[in-house]
Amino acid sequence: MQGVDLHTHSNISDGTYTPELLVQAALEKGIHTLALTDHDSMDGLALAEKIANNQPIQIISGVEISSQWSRPSTNKTYGVHIVALNMQNMQPLQQLLQEQKRIRAQRAIQICQLLEPLIQMDIYPDVVAKVEGEPDRITRTHIAKTLVEKGIVARPQQAFDKYIKEGKKAYVKFDGLGLAETIQVIHESQGFAVLAHPTRYDLSATNVRYLIERFAQHGGDAVELPPAIEPASTRQMVDRMIEQCNLKVSVGSDFHGDNMPWIKLGNIPTLKQGQVGIWESFV
Repeated sequence: MQGVDLHTHSNISDGTYTPELLVQAALEKGIHTLALTDHDSMDGLALAEKIANNQPIQIISGVEISSQWSRPSTNKTYGVHIVALNMQNMQPLQQLLQEQKRIRAQRAIQICQLLEPLIQMDIYPDVVAKVEGEPDRITRTHIAKTLVEKGIVARPQQAFDKYIKEGKKAYVKFDGLGLAETIQVIHESQGFAVLAHPTRYDLSATNVRYLIERFAQHGGDAVELPPAIEPASTRQMVDRMIEQCNLKVSVGSDFHGDNMPWIKLGNIPTLKQGQVGIWESFV
């Protein structure tokens, strides 16, 4: 398992490293199996594969897809991220990602429109400039960093807490595909569906367990293990659900470069006895 990192981001989405620099950093860390999993985009894959050519590292095709799920007993929907890995037929997934990009671009406009009366400023042009004029790459992180640069908040997290996280006045839900449909498209693309960071959605423990159950019922393949910094009780809960639902596991740092400097590339949790890594199923 050492040398495997199946959840990373480049500047194609909300990371700060180019795909090329990400691969070079992974090589320096001794990583031999790396997945670039940008948000709703695989545009960096070819760049990563090119720099990795003839190097002792395998690039796994990947993408982190914004999806949603709900409990049948309630009308509330929850956002969830599904990491797609090792696709052998890109076409079905690429069609999905085109729609995801359209939603992402429209969402960015809506967030900036909601922010304008709150901050007395139109920041949309500055946000678009951060993604080299490609609005379908905009994430809330780009908006948060722009608010810092404009002096509206002191730190990116304050932008989320005050304006753009769920429940705040400039929050806009990402209206992506449902959980079952997302997994289906990944499987049509001959890839593996991984539930990303299951304990980071501000859900109760009951809802985390229910989410993992639903993910398994819909044919999901693996659950990403929580990082070592989370409480031991959290890891134990996830481990129990993985065993109960007969799921494989995935490991990833969720590296974002300088945007989240406390997260280190290749810093991944350790498997418990009996757990099977999803990477063992890769072609």
